[in-house]
Amino acid sequence: MSQDPILTVTLNPALDLSTSADEVRPDLKLRCDKPVVDPGGGGINVSRAIKVMGGQSTAMVALGGATGQRIAELLKADGLSLVRLTAPGETRQSLAVNDRATGGQYRFVLPGPEWHRAHVADMTSAIAEGARAGGWVVVSGSNPPGVPDGFEQMLTVRLKDSAAKLVVDTSGEALRVLAGSSTPVDVLRMDSHEAEGLAGRPLPLRSDSAGFAAGLVRDGAARSVIVARGADGSVIAGPDGAWHAEATPVQVVSAVGAGDSFVAGFVLASARGWRVEEALALGAAAASAAVMTPATELCHADDVERFYAGRVVSRL
Repeated sequence: MSQDPILTVTLNPALDLSTSADEVRPDLKLRCDKPVVDPGGGGINVSRAIKVMGGQSTAMVALGGATGQRIAELLKADGLSLVRLTAPGETRQSLAVNDRATGGQYRFVLPGPEWHRAHVADMTSAIAEGARAGGWVVVSGSNPPGVPDGFEQMLTVRLKDSAAKLVVDTSGEALRVLAGSSTPVDVLRMDSHEAEGLAGRPLPLRSDSAGFAAGLVRDGAARSVIVARGADGSVIAGPDGAWHAEATPVQVVSAVGAGDSFVAGFVLASARGWRVEEALALGAAAASAAVMTPATELCHADDVERFYAGRVVSRL
């Protein structure tokens, strides 16, 4: 199936270690299981999920040191197309420990290396050069320390020559700056908690989320805005109006990776030229499939296909 090129960008990847212990308690040596090791980071996960769904993408990843080299080897073993940027220090690691006594999970996330102005300029140029004409660029996940919160707007300006479309899935101060910007990215995604924080009020109904998203579009923050409503699916507002795609009711094993799987489905469908409501539905199907698996597995292709076949999409 033909598709436009997709470039995913991961500036702050991590080597994800996941293990289990009988009980997590302070002041003791905790004997843990052999860890499962995976390459982690928003853009990396988007590329992995795109591959699961039969699509193609190029993963541009900033890597440094021995940990970075290990991530590169894991990505190549997964069959991903990798463009390696040189990070200004050792790539970080993260640790997730499951407590068998309570069923709880403890997640320890370390900061990445500090970026300086010259690194940011080089990285912005590399992304602009790597973007293909008429293609899609996905910036997903946290930015490293030192990357300015206005980075995505800078990138939007640099991408104008290639007419590549920019999808941003971020949080925190970077999201707040984007929401107040008049340099629109093409697609801005956030979850309901983030949307309510920006709105300064609850958004209990789908129409509330759609109205808030439409307001950001009118204000020039983005051409389309997606608000993920968890078990209530996702809403998009943009040039084609407002739409809602239902989530499939499933047993949740882990919500980790659901957002990245959503972005993968949405961008892949968009790159294939599907209508916006169908792209929203494929994203919702991928997110529902992802929550059924342990965090490191993302979505499974047969689940995505089955959920998409039963999609429920409505205009708001």
